[in-house]
Amino acid sequence: MKTLLIDDHVLFRQGIKFLLSDLDAGIEFCEADSCQMALDNYRGQPIDVILLDYHIPGEKCPEALSKLKQVFYTASIVILSGEDDPYIIRASIENGAAGFIPKSSTQEVLIAALRLVMAGGTYLPSRTLQTIKPSTGLFNTAYEPPAGNPISHLSRRQREVLLNAVKGKVNKVIARELAISESTVKAHLSSAYRALGVNNRTEAVFVAAKLGLLLEEDDIVDSSPPR
Repeated sequence: MKTLLIDDHVLFRQGIKFLLSDLDAGIEFCEADSCQMALDNYRGQPIDVILLDYHIPGEKCPEALSKLKQVFYTASIVILSGEDDPYIIRASIENGAAGFIPKSSTQEVLIAALRLVMAGGTYLPSRTLQTIKPSTGLFNTAYEPPAGNPISHLSRRQREVLLNAVKGKVNKVIARELAISESTVKAHLSSAYRALGVNNRTEAVFVAAKLGLLLEEDDIVDSSPPR
């Protein structure tokens, strides 16, 4: 697994590498102290996970996320931040992040969060997940998730599309990777959103995280052909 650390503090990057030493025996780290350095030094390389400091110097996080996703479009980008404002977390998800991990997290939480992301899931702070009401786009404890497994009745292809959307991939990339049209991607996402009781990808990410849906590729088993 190739992981790109983007943070301007060398000691913090060293600390993260130490904490993640138990995550995967074959993990390989790349480092950059800015978004631009990451783009200049690692463009074209197969990056699996990007850990991005929310307050990276010289770049606002939404713009940095957008630039990174355009270049490392197959990577899962996880935000590391001292912030815990739910609206900042939501904005990060809206801009394509596959997870948001507070810097105050323990080593156990950090490793568990990244394992979830690597499995195709989404990690969000538990306090944020307790205050979700995606039907209004706000955060409220009134939200009740669908009963049972809301994606169990989706086709294999619909679940594949949902998995990729939850990972932060845009429709164009999903269509290219699955060799289907963008209109088909939109149709599959509409079915998935209805199953989750949400209106868009951002809300789907929050609900998937709240429900603990790992959505692993190996779990997408269906006897019917992809459609």
